[in-house]
Amino acid sequence: MTTMSRTADGRIGAVSPMRHRDWMAASAEEYRRLGELVAGLTEADWQRRTDCAEWDVRQMVAHLVGNAEMSASMREMRRQQKLGRRLRPDGPEIDGMTAVQVSERADVPPEQLVRDLADVAVRAVRARGRIPAPVRAIPIRFGPPLGTRPLGYLMGCIYTRDAWLHRVDLARATGRPLELTPEHDGPIVADVVAEWAGVHGQPYRLTLTGPAGGTFTRGTDGEALTLDAVEFCRILSGRAAGAGLLTHPVPF
Repeated sequence: MTTMSRTADGRIGAVSPMRHRDWMAASAEEYRRLGELVAGLTEADWQRRTDCAEWDVRQMVAHLVGNAEMSASMREMRRQQKLGRRLRPDGPEIDGMTAVQVSERADVPPEQLVRDLADVAVRAVRARGRIPAPVRAIPIRFGPPLGTRPLGYLMGCIYTRDAWLHRVDLARATGRPLELTPEHDGPIVADVVAEWAGVHGQPYRLTLTGPAGGTFTRGTDGEALTLDAVEFCRILSGRAAGAGLLTHPVPF
């Protein structure tokens, strides 16, 4: 496989960083891959534990369905926010919302979750894609770990990253093959690198291996790192331990 050289701001040669339409295309493809993965799970697979300590596979898919429902409707987002504050008043808002998503689907059988994910994925991408640029630019207080960000950052980047990393979680938990291609997964990882580089602001040379990888640099005489592209993202998400520059997290 040819390793592409990417710059610290996420560019691949002359290709610009991902825009809203790019995120929507990536999100649609990510949901397709997720759908294929969960449709092939066995009864035993749905009970396996995941890297997210509170969730087994069924609960993680329930979150993915609920999160997609939230991204498809601002009314549903506000409903989940309200219920989440009641359910977990002392924690981050996102923890309360994910708890709502999982608890409301506690009795939904796996086969229905598979159908629900396929249905809501289409609606979610369509709804997010229609949000006009002025609305996407509105700053929103999300609370930790996102802080204050434009709405478009949530609707484009974060929802796509969340689905992508949970697909990694599901593949790891069930031993299923993880479909990775430079065209789809490469730009998602490159965007993670760009945000990570902006967080720590130091020179570095990063070599990420695998189909989603590449070589990323900033400045000279920085820390040199070589690791698998997916593992890099798992470390920055808090799923695995890192050292040095890898202790700077990125939201997923």
